[in-house]
Amino acid sequence: MPTYHILSGYWSLSELATNMLILLNIVGALLLGLAVGYERSYHGRAAGMRTYGLVSMAACALTVICGYPHMWFGGGMMQLAGTDPTRVIQGIVTGIGFLGAGVIMREGFNISGLTTAASIWASAAMGIMIGLGFYLGAIGLGFLCAMSMIFLSKVEAWLPSRHAVAMTMRFKEGFMPDVKDLRAIALKRGYEVAGGSMMISSDHGAQEWRFVAIALSKRSGATMAELAKEMSQFEGLDGFQLSHARN
Repeated sequence: MPTYHILSGYWSLSELATNMLILLNIVGALLLGLAVGYERSYHGRAAGMRTYGLVSMAACALTVICGYPHMWFGGGMMQLAGTDPTRVIQGIVTGIGFLGAGVIMREGFNISGLTTAASIWASAAMGIMIGLGFYLGAIGLGFLCAMSMIFLSKVEAWLPSRHAVAMTMRFKEGFMPDVKDLRAIALKRGYEVAGGSMMISSDHGAQEWRFVAIALSKRSGATMAELAKEMSQFEGLDGFQLSHARN
């Protein structure tokens, strides 16, 4: 078969129609992923709209192309007897999962690298789509991923949200803090202690408390400088550490 006939199969009307349907599925997955990601971002979690959107799109792309095996390689899949691209796809997805895990870093309550890991996985989905001949779908997925990473952080900053602060408080030896008092103090300053974030340790009678405080709204909550000033004057406190948290 002449080369131009093989190449024309990748851009045939049926191939383009399939790619458009794939793109519609990807857009739907993006919108649903953004909705879930916003809920997580609003509660100060590490995985926000960008991460959920990227993962949702990549998962949708890999799933939907499996429904059109007759369109693989420009419609020439039937001529490639004995080949099984699904095994290759499975190996790629598994390997990229380990690669993505390597860029995720955690330090205390702060987690970074989730969006980078999701973008790596989305890039793998693009490569698989290109390899199978879904060029238009891969181009659309790449465009949506790039736009998500560029603009969604600005959208998140505009939408109602709640910032979180990771706190480490080291109390003086013999001082016994009270959880109710701590929650009341946090509430007075526009914060609430995140459920399930409390960690308490003790060394030679001196307790250390670690937890995440989430602002009640976007505009509530004292600044870290104000919190540090107040905590430095607290009698029972021997030391403290504050940092922005994405838990």
